Amino acid sequence: MALNISPNRKVTFIFFTSFIAWFGIWSVLQIKVLQDFGIATSRAITDAVISNLLLEAVCLLVINNMRYYLPKKEKYWYVFIISIALSSLWLLVLRVSLWAIFKNDTAYMYSLSQTSIIRYAIAFLLIGCCTVLSLLWYTQKDQQADTERKQDMERLAKEAELNKLRQQLQPHFLFNSLNSISALTGSQPEKARHMIQQLSDFLRGTLKKEEQQWTSFEEELQYLQLYLDIEKVRFGYRLQTQIETEEATLQMHLPSMLLQPLVENAIKFGLYDTIGEVTIFIKAKNVNGLLEVSVQNPYDETTSMPVKGTGFGVSSIRRRLFLLFSRHDLLQIKKEAQQFITIISIPQQHESNNN
Repeated sequence: MALNISPNRKVTFIFFTSFIAWFGIWSVLQIKVLQDFGIATSRAITDAVISNLLLEAVCLLVINNMRYYLPKKEKYWYVFIISIALSSLWLLVLRVSLWAIFKNDTAYMYSLSQTSIIRYAIAFLLIGCCTVLSLLWYTQKDQQADTERKQDMERLAKEAELNKLRQQLQPHFLFNSLNSISALTGSQPEKARHMIQQLSDFLRGTLKKEEQQWTSFEEELQYLQLYLDIEKVRFGYRLQTQIETEEATLQMHLPSMLLQPLVENAIKFGLYDTIGEVTIFIKAKNVNGLLEVSVQNPYDETTSMPVKGTGFGVSSIRRRLFLLFSRHDLLQIKKEAQQFITIISIPQQHESNNN
């Protein structure tokens, strides 16, 4: 059975293994140097073991201290001062310890006295290096944590804005539907009951879709058809729709509830200024791996009120696409031959990251 080791534990294990291995190698080198100075092997081993155990303890003290106090502006002075202070403390404790063990060995004590400056310099370098490495390590971890916090804040802000955009689209449609139901209640109660059922199914689907950010195009079409059925009760024969889709697009994905605002926008601009029959065209195709959906409605610049623009629905979709993909080119608007055409392109590589 394979053991699952967390990344933090793995890094800690590697660090302490390398730490112990380094001091082990340094101890062997120190024993060899002491032997070359004529010190007996037993004394050289004792000297190296005590020296490096104390040095390891000092380095671990520095590493542990960095976990709780990380200097900012004064970090260079901090490294210098802490290295001097701990090196001096280490040398003092070392000399006292070795004196307690070898105080009767005059030759060894003389050798210890003569090598104190070299020992101090080596300890200063090792403790300084350990302090610098610890400072760099924990500074990097702090920066990584700050980056992750900023990313989390940006993600939460983006999700909040996306939710706000989705929720802003519902009240307008809901009020219109309720007004239509109210009007039908007296004259056509059966149709009113049917519309209430459709509205209930639509709102239930809306709540369900709020839980997921992406959906298949086939599911989105089913949801859109429910919306169109409700609108056809409102407008009767005046609202006609024609939906054309390539087979390959049905299993492609897009952000949920993306098409309904576009179609609502097309109905608003296509039907509100006319009394005749209007056809809304919805077409979908696969364009180089992108799901391209176009919504087309009649548009007469001489009679239509929204000459400039696009309405809240389209502007909210533009904003939502930018929040999801960081691109401004995924929504296009065309006006040609008295037709208002809105085209959106949905990249598919993002789908797996947002389910």
